[in-house]
Amino acid sequence: MTKKLEFPSNFLWGGATAASQIEGAYNVDGKSLSAIEMIPFIELKDRKDLSQTRKLTTQDLLDSIENKKGLHYPKRFGIDFYHKYKEDIALFKEAGMKVFRMSVAWTRIFPNGDETEPNRKGLEFYKNVFEECKKQGLEIMVTINHFDMPFSIIQKYGGWKNRQVIDMYFKYSKTLIDEFHSYVRYWLPFNEINLGVLFSAMGLEGNNEEKSLAERLAGTYQDLHNQFVAQAKFIEYSKKFSNTKVGCMVADTTTYAIDCNPVNVLENQRKEQMKKFFYYDVMTKGEYPSYSKRYFKENGINIVKEKTDDELLKNNPVEFLSFSYYMSSTIAKEEVELTEGNLMKMGKNPFLVATEWGWQIDPIGLRYCLNQLWDRYHLPLFISENGMGVLETLNENNTVDDDYRIEYLSRHFEQMSEAIKDGVNLFGYTMWTPIDVVSAGSNEMSKRYGLIFVDYDDYHKGTGNRFKKKSFTWFQNFMKTSEV
Repeated sequence: MTKKLEFPSNFLWGGATAASQIEGAYNVDGKSLSAIEMIPFIELKDRKDLSQTRKLTTQDLLDSIENKKGLHYPKRFGIDFYHKYKEDIALFKEAGMKVFRMSVAWTRIFPNGDETEPNRKGLEFYKNVFEECKKQGLEIMVTINHFDMPFSIIQKYGGWKNRQVIDMYFKYSKTLIDEFHSYVRYWLPFNEINLGVLFSAMGLEGNNEEKSLAERLAGTYQDLHNQFVAQAKFIEYSKKFSNTKVGCMVADTTTYAIDCNPVNVLENQRKEQMKKFFYYDVMTKGEYPSYSKRYFKENGINIVKEKTDDELLKNNPVEFLSFSYYMSSTIAKEEVELTEGNLMKMGKNPFLVATEWGWQIDPIGLRYCLNQLWDRYHLPLFISENGMGVLETLNENNTVDDDYRIEYLSRHFEQMSEAIKDGVNLFGYTMWTPIDVVSAGSNEMSKRYGLIFVDYDDYHKGTGNRFKKKSFTWFQNFMKTSEV
């Protein structure tokens, strides 16, 4: 960091994780399996091509329950946060973090989704985690559903296409806020809601084996509408708690036209509307934007609503916007060269370098995105994920000299500071992630994001011990100099 950056003294610096990527203990204390925990590890020949991991059939998912093929399912083991949460939370505090964004596993609270009463063992675990955060002085931001709907809901009810799932989600989310409102101020009903249907749609085709996972994960706007309604119901209920704030979480898709050809500029605008702004527009304004109505009409999409849906959405907008930002991409009317992105292929930008997984690094794009969202919505902003995955091993000093991560974070922090100077109301940032976790997209442990190294390999072999990387000390020092 070449110059001192300016952030408000109450800026929430922290880290983010997901239950399915850290907890492990998949068969402990009544927990069931989620669909994302039923995807096996596959060694990739090309790290920029995740297509191999998206060719599972419904039968593959069913076979995974009893592991009939003897495969390894990394998310069932995570990094054993279930048993090591005190150690990990203490390390987050030592690094200087002020907020911990974490998710609750739906599969621990209502393992089948349709139970009448919650699983007390699951609630007890999260109470212990929240107590530990309180002890360490960490603010908590909870993601209620981070791609881990109980598989039994998909099997029995067909997932989010079924309106009964709205009530199951509300029962689950209501239970969480009733139990934990004194611990948790910030709530995110869904992680990356624009990607969420990709995961929740797993297995929805029943026994239709000829379809690949990629085809089945297309999702539908009906699924999404039901998630919007479920979120609005939670927001409505949350208003009884005076200290609670509910935001949204969207996977950012910052894009640029490949050139100044008006055809490509218009194409970029159209893609921005339906792949980015559509989600924010519905969740902040409580109604479907006009451009989406044309899109639905031209593509034969018919969303079935109940009479009260529109009023519910209108009366219960989110209070702040959060988003994940990892990369940017290019858009053209004609095909452009593609690279791997966050669960989707994206257009290459010749001015950017990419990680081993093809994710294009664009710190200036983060400032562009922050200004874009602030100008459009004038709601407080929170960066809920940002980071880089790298192949790493411990050196002879039991650390990792990850100067590339320090540079990555430094450049993004600089652009965040510039956006704040631009007038953007940015109140917090949680990096993905403070500690190595199992990758959501590729199921690898070797794709490491953390300031803290976890000694497990892709097959969960290792000691599980935690080691501080060079970036841990750098971040620790940055926390002492970043405030005004």
